Amino acid sequence: MPPAPIRVLIADDHTMVRESLVSLLRSGGVDIVGQAADGLDTLKQAQALRPDVVVTDLSMPRLSGLEVIRRLFDSLPEVRVLVLTMHQEDEYILQAVRAGATGYMVKDSPASELLAAVHSVHTGKGYFGPQAARALAEQLRHPERDLGNPYGRLTPREREVFHLIAEGLTTKEIARQLTISVKTAENHRARVLEKLAVRNTAELVRYALRKGLLD
Repeated sequence: MPPAPIRVLIADDHTMVRESLVSLLRSGGVDIVGQAADGLDTLKQAQALRPDVVVTDLSMPRLSGLEVIRRLFDSLPEVRVLVLTMHQEDEYILQAVRAGATGYMVKDSPASELLAAVHSVHTGKGYFGPQAARALAEQLRHPERDLGNPYGRLTPREREVFHLIAEGLTTKEIARQLTISVKTAENHRARVLEKLAVRNTAELVRYALRKGLLD
């Protein structure tokens, strides 16, 4: 009896990219169980569909890919995550792996690599393209290296506040959405700005865009 096809959820906010990935993976016998265009929908569909592998971008609206990986790793550790992104910087690669990603490849990789990566990630062997493999090897050689990642030092609640600020919500609106007091929201907001070393919302948005945390 042949093995069951790998069940994959694709997360990318660009429709053309998703459709290309669906076509490519289906031609290789992969079962595409869902598609998501933002981070929150990715989490919602992953909880409902329980895919074997989530193929996700890092830059997505409503919730970044890094935060999606962290939450999937906490809530659905059996689901493997393969990052497919434009980001080649060491900071992104190491943050994704620390968050729980099992594989990492960039979008200018040959298309044939994606199918191999999905299969490898599904078996738990992991898959890291040349950029990711080099970054991981470098980190092993220099574990003391400071990557300077203030976003990674935010608490889960502070990251929620971070994204709501970046979306343009006021402190009162953040308090209402998170069901917390305005004073608590003010405190979270102040700590987020302090940890990121930014002075106001405009600088926070620029930081988020520079780091690929927003579209």
